[in-house]
Amino acid sequence: MKHLILGTAGHIDHGKTSLVRALTGIDTDRLKEEKARGITIELGFAHLALPGGIEFGVVDVPGHEKFVRAMVAGVAGMDLVMLVIAADEGIMPQTREHLDILRLLGVHTGLVALTKRDMVEPDWLPLVQEEVREFVAGTFLETAAIIPVSSKTGEGLDDLKAELARLAEGAAEKKRDGQFRLPVDRVFTVAGFGTVVTGTLLAGEIKVGDELELLPRGIPGRVRGIQAHGAKADIGQAGQRLAVNLQGVDLDQVQRGDVVVPAGVFRTTRRVDVRLDHLTAAPRDLKHRSTVRFHTGTSEVTAQVILLDRDLLPAGETAYAQLRLAEPLLLVSGDPYLIRASSPAATIGGGIVLDPFPPARRRRSDDALNLLQSLDVAEHQKTCSLIVAQSLLSGISLEEIVLRSGIARRQAETALQGLLASGEIVQMTREPRIFLSKTAIDTLKAGLLAELTAYLAANPLKEGISKEELKTRLPKRSDQRFFAPLLADLEKETRLTVERDLVRLAGAAKQAAPQTSALAGSLLKLLDAAGKEPPTVKELAEAHHCSEKEVRDHLTLLLRDNSVTRVSADIFYASNALDAIRQQLITFLQQHGKIIPSDFRELTGLSRKFMIPLLEHFDNEKLTIRTGDKRVLRKR
Repeated sequence: MKHLILGTAGHIDHGKTSLVRALTGIDTDRLKEEKARGITIELGFAHLALPGGIEFGVVDVPGHEKFVRAMVAGVAGMDLVMLVIAADEGIMPQTREHLDILRLLGVHTGLVALTKRDMVEPDWLPLVQEEVREFVAGTFLETAAIIPVSSKTGEGLDDLKAELARLAEGAAEKKRDGQFRLPVDRVFTVAGFGTVVTGTLLAGEIKVGDELELLPRGIPGRVRGIQAHGAKADIGQAGQRLAVNLQGVDLDQVQRGDVVVPAGVFRTTRRVDVRLDHLTAAPRDLKHRSTVRFHTGTSEVTAQVILLDRDLLPAGETAYAQLRLAEPLLLVSGDPYLIRASSPAATIGGGIVLDPFPPARRRRSDDALNLLQSLDVAEHQKTCSLIVAQSLLSGISLEEIVLRSGIARRQAETALQGLLASGEIVQMTREPRIFLSKTAIDTLKAGLLAELTAYLAANPLKEGISKEELKTRLPKRSDQRFFAPLLADLEKETRLTVERDLVRLAGAAKQAAPQTSALAGSLLKLLDAAGKEPPTVKELAEAHHCSEKEVRDHLTLLLRDNSVTRVSADIFYASNALDAIRQQLITFLQQHGKIIPSDFRELTGLSRKFMIPLLEHFDNEKLTIRTGDKRVLRKR
């Protein structure tokens, strides 16, 4: 079964609803006000099955200019359209506006139904058909069939169905892979079941039991039941008109414009980059920072137009722009949209979304315009390269590239493989897969080298910097997960060396021996004289009337030739004193097999201040293993 959406369009009172009723047997005007006034106010829905396994969901839209908002919502998801023109009236204002809306929202296939043929003389029909042919010239309906019909007598209906069947054979169904998206066009409640929403499934499949959320507000729920064309179904497929019963969602929590999506997959945006086609029929030029009404799917919000390469967009021209939305919306690259002016109310333009998650653009930026151009013409490898480059030092994940570009995941991976092979980009992390441009990597590596050089200049007694200290000096907008591969690259390039925790400039000469420093020599004498209970760093600084930083710098010199050993952050031992304690511990463990803290205190005579750090130090240097409160010698 091939599932397609067939829509109507055209001026008020040209017979759209009557034609749908004649084709399907279903009256799509369901509201009392519609019955009383004889006009369509809200969207109407029906279904039509044709030979050859064709099943249409039919959307009947209102034709009055006051209800263009509802008409636009009805266009979402249309695969084919019947542009309805009454033979006795011909082309009218909403005929023109509806055709513009269809084109801007990406409808490419359809026909013209010339209704009320029974209301005119037979020789009048060719004249109206000629007028219609001139009207649709240059549009997607330029070569479309123009079929005179009468909903009253049934004349022409068989020809209309035959043409619909022919068009359906060549029409592509919506993609059933990927995640489902269902823009909501109607909400109601059913006794005993709860909240029900209807809409056209734009992509994927939705199943009973699926976890879902309603965007933009992120309301969670579950699919309780599905109906397709009035029949119960376990699965709804892309291209079908569906009614979905929502479990866990109250009636007042959902409205037209919401989108039903899988839980935790999509996110909303308030800024989008677009291609903007300004209609030739627009009443005036479009100014930079103009405020418009933005329509996409079944949603409508206020937006500000930021023209990226000019200050004024004349009618009939196309430009790239960034739209800043007053409210968050779910948008995907490739989604069609249109914009309308408020005064006078009129459709003035539209196009497609190119980047749904762009940064705030600098106007007249060549980088931004190049990216939008590549998105517009679907140059996948160039698009991926530009998106990675514009992520600067932050990098960007595969998932984010797919979201921003609209490129299918498999195609994006192919494009990225080509860029990885050329060295233009580099994968920095395994999960999630985050990519950086070669330029950004070079910038980060140069920055690390500069930080190391500056650190050594400010600390002339130090031979290098600790890994953790250098890691904190990555730019905040970058990712600390990049540090390890950057450091490995720099070491491979012999621009620095890494010795355990210390990072040094490659080829840097070792500092002079600690004996050349008077302060270092004095510190060593004090520590050596103190023996088993040495002074802390603070006490050493007070004894020498200097800062703790100076003490630590000179202790670092003593650490290099193993004159002293660091036991904790503030306790350093002369190495010969520590060796004596270590040997005492080894002898005791060889004789008794294990030791507990009280044994160690009795053995050494140390206070808790030194005893606990020493025991932990011997654990860390892998002399002992702690089990509960006892320690044993580690097997060597």
